[in-house]
Amino acid sequence: MLIEVYDMQFEDNGVSIVLEAVCDSFSSLLWDVEYYECGLFEVYIAANEHNLKIFKMGKIIGRSDDKTHYGIIESVRLETNEENGDYLTVTGRFLMSLLSRRIIYPTLTFYPLTSYGSMLQMAVRRNCIDPFFDREGKRKILGLELGDIAGNCWSKKRMLQVSYDNLMEWTYKMCELTGGTANIRLQETSVNSGRYKMIFELSEGIDRSILQEENPHIVFSDSYNNLLSFSYLSDCTAMKNTAYIFGSGEGNNRKRTIFFQGEEPKNLDRYEIYVDAKDIQQESQENGETVKVPDAEYLELLQERGAENLIPITETSESTIAADGRQYQYNKDYFVGDYVTVQHERFGLTQPKIQLIGMIESFDQNGRGLTPTFKI
Repeated sequence: MLIEVYDMQFEDNGVSIVLEAVCDSFSSLLWDVEYYECGLFEVYIAANEHNLKIFKMGKIIGRSDDKTHYGIIESVRLETNEENGDYLTVTGRFLMSLLSRRIIYPTLTFYPLTSYGSMLQMAVRRNCIDPFFDREGKRKILGLELGDIAGNCWSKKRMLQVSYDNLMEWTYKMCELTGGTANIRLQETSVNSGRYKMIFELSEGIDRSILQEENPHIVFSDSYNNLLSFSYLSDCTAMKNTAYIFGSGEGNNRKRTIFFQGEEPKNLDRYEIYVDAKDIQQESQENGETVKVPDAEYLELLQERGAENLIPITETSESTIAADGRQYQYNKDYFVGDYVTVQHERFGLTQPKIQLIGMIESFDQNGRGLTPTFKI
């Protein structure tokens, strides 16, 4: 496995992304792929004149064996030590972090019903690719294009209004609502051109649990010797399952509604939250005309905001699994976002369908390690 370093140069009519260097010698690498948030990386490498020139902020980091995830260097630390030598610690987040540099402006209103996939593509287009109120093109993220939408979860339709949210944070919030994920990767502009562009894509994990028969089962178990350590957490401290949402208007005339999922919670099972949605306006501008959203549809917009603010019981599971297991290979037999099965027979605990939401891959003198994070 090699570390690839790409240089990104801005030109008059766009951006040029080219492979600048390949590194096959480093002390350690952490590669943290996340499903519902932006992943990150860390490279620990000997410091010398060549590496100081190559590993600079703004350069893009990739791996020869991973053509899906790419990071952008955000921090470079040089440390000198007479005993241990001179080292660079290079860190950053994956390319989705570029969206964190934009807010959603102006207000986006998705009315009538619009698919989540179309919502996210529109938000990225209007704030990064073809921004509103940006005649000089200063809000554009050059080199970024819209890619494919894969997965049934993105076809779900809702009405929604959003304004001034951080674009990356809002995107991952929508991912949690749908069960899908978003990613930005590099793709050659043409075959063997040596020049790359950035592609924004939406996808969905695959069910590989024992509760289905369409795909081969992926089971991590102490009895299979591929589950080396295991921890489980169930926590209702932050739980909120009933939202009171207040929209436009003043006093008793303020528009309001309530949102919960399934049967309405009651008694000690009810955890309430107040949601101020005054920023959701009942009037919007479309093609230069003022359009009023009917009351019924406006309340649905408020309920969608309420859904975004619900907090379920925290149920997570962290483990260490065999990196060299003969049964399953990460990024070949299963991927971050997939649903798998985890069993701990010694405690009689079985999680028949649990989602792999994160995987930290580590490479150092001890070899390769895999540390997954699961979420029910």
